[in-house]
This record gives sequence, C-alpha cells and structure tokens, in this order.
Amino acid sequence: MKAKRITIEEDLRKAFQIRKEVFVEEQGVPLEDEFDEFDNLNGQCEHILVYFEEQPVGTGRIRWVDEFGKLERICILEPYRKFGLGKVIITALEEIAQDKGATHAKLHGQTHAEGFYKKLGYQTSSSVFIEDGIPHYLMTKELINR
Repeated sequence: MKAKRITIEEDLRKAFQIRKEVFVEEQGVPLEDEFDEFDNLNGQCEHILVYFEEQPVGTGRIRWVDEFGKLERICILEPYRKFGLGKVIITALEEIAQDKGATHAKLHGQTHAEGFYKKLGYQTSSSVFIEDGIPHYLMTKELINR
C-alpha cells in the first residue's frame, strides 16, 4: 500500500476512472457534478493515487480554502475497501496540507463514513446536509505539526 502524488496526466486519468466507478456508477452522482475546474494539474489542488499490490485502487485530492486543507473526492474501489487504504489516503492528504502550511483540515464526509473519520481525529461540525443526493457532515480536524 502506498500513496503517490499525481504529477502526470496519465495518473490523473487513472484517478478519474476510479472516481467515475465509485461516485458516478456506484453511488449515482451525475457525471457533470463529479468533475470540476479543480480537476487538473495546474496547482489549484493536489491529487493522489493509492496503490494496492501495484494497482491504483483509490484516490483523493486536497485544495486550500481559507486556512483549511479541504480533503475531497476520497474513494476506493469496492473490492479494496477492507485493507486500510482510507487511512492511507487521509494521511497522505493531511501531510500535503501540512507541507503547504495548513493548520486545519476539513471534508464533507458521507454520513455512513462518520465513524471512520472520527477514528482519524475528525469532529462532526454540522448537521446533516445533502450533496449530490447523498447525506453528508462537515468534519474538521486540527493538524498537529510533524
């Protein structure tokens, strides 16, 4: 298991395919809502791929909103969700945030994943809200300097 920052278009396409499988095909998010102006390599955000046995099976991205690193588009292909890869993704994105000087992280976590994020130190900071037809919470975390 390893996380890799995406620096080339080929890897970005792999991340997009994972997101399409998870969010669009599995969860029913409209394709036009899944991809946005931050889905590029121009520095507005950073994307990562997570590998299991040399295969890319998960992804996430981070962008900067005020003093927060905002973790977004976190997903893992269904057959690989039992191997601890979610923690690998979150840790890698938090490290990027800290490298960029962010002192806090936030994310919109699907309600079924609230317990997972709490185990990683996130606090629920909102009531339930709907995003792309899916219930979410705003979750936040203070990042501790390494």
